[in-house]
Amino acid sequence: MAIADIGTLIVSSPEILSGRPRIAGTGVSVKRIVVWYKLGLSPEEIADEIGHLSLAQVYAALAYYHSNPAQIEADLSADDAEAETLMQRDPHSQP
Repeated sequence: MAIADIGTLIVSSPEILSGRPRIAGTGVSVKRIVVWYKLGLSPEEIADEIGHLSLAQVYAALAYYHSNPAQIEADLSADDAEAETLMQRDPHSQP
């Protein structure tokens, strides 16, 4: 097994996910991992749910979040605000 440079597990590029940090080689954002984690899923459960991710990748996303909480929380808040705006326009819609 090759040794992974954990600094390469999380990447960001403007053309993918609008530059949001994501797990390298995937379209899975750090934010997505954090949402599942905040819902109470363990890193092992998240890796099982997203079958193409390794446990190391999930932990890298969580480490990124814990190192940069303000960035990810701002992203989560922006999504919440957008959902609230959409709900105010059409109260019958689901977020």
